[in-house]
Amino acid sequence: MRQRFWNRLTVIVGLSILLIAAGCGSGDESDEQGNAGSDNGETNYSEAVDYTITGIEPGAGISVTTEKAIEAYDSLYGWEVTLSSTAAMASELDKAIEDKEPIIITGWNPHWTFAKYPDMKYLDDPKGIYGDVEVIKTIARKGLKEDKPNAYKLIDQFKWEVEDMESIMYESKETGDDIETVAKRWVEDNQDKVSEWTKGVEGVDGVAFELVSTPWDSERSSAFVMKTVMENLGYDVKVTPVQVSVMFESVATGSGDASLAPWMPLTHKDFYEEYKGQFEDLGPNLEGAKIGLVVPSYMDIDSIEDLKPAK
Repeated sequence: MRQRFWNRLTVIVGLSILLIAAGCGSGDESDEQGNAGSDNGETNYSEAVDYTITGIEPGAGISVTTEKAIEAYDSLYGWEVTLSSTAAMASELDKAIEDKEPIIITGWNPHWTFAKYPDMKYLDDPKGIYGDVEVIKTIARKGLKEDKPNAYKLIDQFKWEVEDMESIMYESKETGDDIETVAKRWVEDNQDKVSEWTKGVEGVDGVAFELVSTPWDSERSSAFVMKTVMENLGYDVKVTPVQVSVMFESVATGSGDASLAPWMPLTHKDFYEEYKGQFEDLGPNLEGAKIGLVVPSYMDIDSIEDLKPAK
């Protein structure tokens, strides 16, 4: 009897210990999940990207806007944006998509990344920090219409599509040819569009013209397309890539003739407002541009507000 009693007691004590251990284990697992958190119930993308947005050059319109977004969104509290170069950002994006890893970039289109990865998506921006659909404008120095009327008419008539610009950037990326070389091929293959731009424009003999641009492939595409068209009309064209603030200053002061690169109404708003009235605004040369935070399609997240603040 005494032996059976001690056997039963041993079993009861053993079961109690197991139940207590199981209960503690369940609590630990719950705590761990709670501490890890999640953006979408499964993956904590904020933690996975180390609360970091992969950006481009300092001073770019989208870089400035992203700093504003970090200040505006509680979900981005404690985040940072790495500012390096467009090429470095694209390289990180290629690597992440190849390995199916999370990444959040400062994205915009037209850009070759959207031609290469058409399923990428913008995160919703409920506060409207990045604005809505944008346009890329043409601006000219004061007096250009009087000094160089045919050049003025040409840049005023220049209009093309997002797909046109992206096709040049993507071909350059895929073939390794520089943007200027690809732009020349594009002009040869799209004479129907070129003929619309040059309608009523007379040729010249060696007239100098300076296009002020930015160093990014999107704006380099439009600049070198226009350079090719103008050179075919007899112009001596120089393309000068500079930072955004210098681009506006150059056209406003007359040291450059024109630019095809301003993004409005939001991306370059601060620079535009600073020099407003000191240049001519010829209106959009491209519609349907956009900027924002972009993620690969395999990331199950839809909004900036779905992210988590840094701990």
